[in-house]
Amino acid sequence: MTSQSFSHGMNVATLIAPRADALLQLELLAGEAGVHHAITSPHIQKTGLALAGFHDYLKPGRVLVFGESEIHFLEGLDPGAVRLAFDHAQRLQIPCVLVTGGLEPPAALAIECERHGIPLLRTTEPTPSAISKISFILEDSLAERTVIHGVLLDILGLGVLITGESGIGKSESALDLIARGHRLVADDTVEVRRRAETILVGSCPELTRHHMELRGLGIINVKDLFGIASTRRSKKIELAVQLERWDESREYDRLGLDDRFMEILGLQVPLIRMPVAPGRNIAILVEVAARNQLLRARGQHSARQLAKRLERSLLADALVSDEADVDGDEP
Repeated sequence: MTSQSFSHGMNVATLIAPRADALLQLELLAGEAGVHHAITSPHIQKTGLALAGFHDYLKPGRVLVFGESEIHFLEGLDPGAVRLAFDHAQRLQIPCVLVTGGLEPPAALAIECERHGIPLLRTTEPTPSAISKISFILEDSLAERTVIHGVLLDILGLGVLITGESGIGKSESALDLIARGHRLVADDTVEVRRRAETILVGSCPELTRHHMELRGLGIINVKDLFGIASTRRSKKIELAVQLERWDESREYDRLGLDDRFMEILGLQVPLIRMPVAPGRNIAILVEVAARNQLLRARGQHSARQLAKRLERSLLADALVSDEADVDGDEP
């Protein structure tokens, strides 16, 4: 079902490349020779202690952020001290230095960055905003990824991944759901990346975005047919529905008491195995599964609630029966 997971790398050149949807506008001031440096961690470092000689606080592969306090500290250092600090930073493979708030870096900083080939970047964003935005960019770019053959939809705000063997009806069911007002994220190829510790986000490759393949019809553009509200770029994956051909010799879950999961990039996603047979409206069943999962997320587990009611009813009947037996034994 899934291919081998992989991570997208990022270097400084990719970080500063101009894009229309860029969250953070960055200006290269010095150290252009080091734009090939790899950024290997989504965590930034902002430590003035490193400038004062406490180099243990510097970690390789992390962007070093200088705000107003660091810039003012550097302005008070003589060029020799700045040279020593950046000699050590270069040995620790610091990929780049980012100056926030549109501040003008001291001349000694620009000289040392140029000498060591450490890109010196600047943004007009204030420090808290710059840190938040660059962390988001790096987490997204460095996230572990995989590709899944399936369809991803936004059903009532829930990200539902539909999987199953080729030709079983994933795209047809998805089209029915889109016609019912739900939104397509990706058809056939779902790119999944792991964000933070517990979040899986699915999206569609840029080349096939908004498109679906339907046997007998060919390729259709969902956005053009149903409007822009029928699609979205990405969605958190919160439920997996695996379509399977009906097998009369197999026992299927009729109560739904036990929770099943699909493992994606080391995380567990709630799983529904749904048999496909003539006469079953898969789209409606998938929508009901999504509604039921939303109830479960709020603590309402219908199958378990019914089982508890049945258990209480049987216990009450047993008590009445015991009392009747005791009454019957009395002389």
